[in-house]
Parts: sequence; structure tokens; C-alpha cells
Amino acid sequence: MTIIEVNSYEDLMEKLKGRKKAFLLLFKEGTENSECALKSMKNTKLPENTDTAVLAANVASVRDIHTRFGIKSAPTLMRFENGEFKSEVKGCHDPEYYGSLIANELYTASGEQEGKKQNRVTVYSTPSCPHCNTLKSHLRHHGIAFRDINVAADQAKAQELVKRTGQQGVPQAEINGQWVLGFDKSKVNRLLGIED
Repeated sequence: MTIIEVNSYEDLMEKLKGRKKAFLLLFKEGTENSECALKSMKNTKLPENTDTAVLAANVASVRDIHTRFGIKSAPTLMRFENGEFKSEVKGCHDPEYYGSLIANELYTASGEQEGKKQNRVTVYSTPSCPHCNTLKSHLRHHGIAFRDINVAADQAKAQELVKRTGQQGVPQAEINGQWVLGFDKSKVNRLLGIED
């Protein structure tokens, strides 16, 4: 995959012009997790006829993007729609995950064009949780776009999750305003209209 380098917030805004969908990887050169994310992104395969831009900015030298959007950790993959920041995915993931994420965004865009209701799905997880990975794989398999929040890396989100649900365990998912604790496949399928 070709990744376009971004040198400043103004440069980012210019590169987002006229693009319905775009992704920006914020990374910190020389750190293991960021180098992992950058390598995975470079090895991600995208559909050939996509106009989705994939951008990258090194926060060690580009200091006005992450501060403008309140991003406090690198690596973070930011998703933009029509130039507006919509969601983020923290940490390093494998190329298949990034490819699935970007492909799901393309799938979501075609659903929007057909007037279909889009699901709002947020998964609260940790990288070492097997049930979390099973839940995310299930969502990807069915073409469900979701926001993944790594509560191991974001203490504020972890505390917010406990306040909202009274539970510390993961995975937890908020699907169209309803909470699913653990990987409850039948409830997830019912809330998302998945026939499995």
C-alpha cells in the first residue's frame, strides 16, 4: 500500500480535500509499537479501485495534528469522512486487520449510498483478551465496522467504561446504544441483524 506522508495540520487538511474517506496513522518513529503499526500498514492490501487515502504523520516531528485532535498515544489510526475526524483505533494491528477496517469503511460507504441504517458499534477490549479478539473477528467477518478502544492503553476510557456499565471485564460492546457484556454471540447477532 502507498502511504502518503503528512507534514502538518494544514498539509493534512489539504490532502483530505475532496476525499470521502481517509485514514491517518499517527506514529512515533523509533518506538516498537509505532514501527509495528507502520510496517503493518505498508503490508496492507487494499482493493484496486479505491480512492481512500492512507496517510501517515510522525508525531516526533509533526506536532500540530495529534494535539489538535486530542490524540494522546501513538500509534493511532484516525478515520476521516469528508475531512471530519470520526474515530480512532489505537495500537499496532496486523495487515489483515487494517485491510478489513479500510474495506469495512468502503462497505459502509456503499451502504450509506443505498440509504441503509448504519450500526454504531464500539468494542472495549485489550490486546491479550481472547474473547475480545473473537468478538472483533466475528464483526469483521460480517462486514460490521466498529470502533475499538483498548482500555489497557487508555485508563480514562477504562474508568468511563466501569462508570457506564459497572463492569471491569472485557470485552464489552456498545451496539446502537445497548450494552453487550462478554462475547454473547446471540445478542450481538440479534442487535446487528446477523443471521449466522
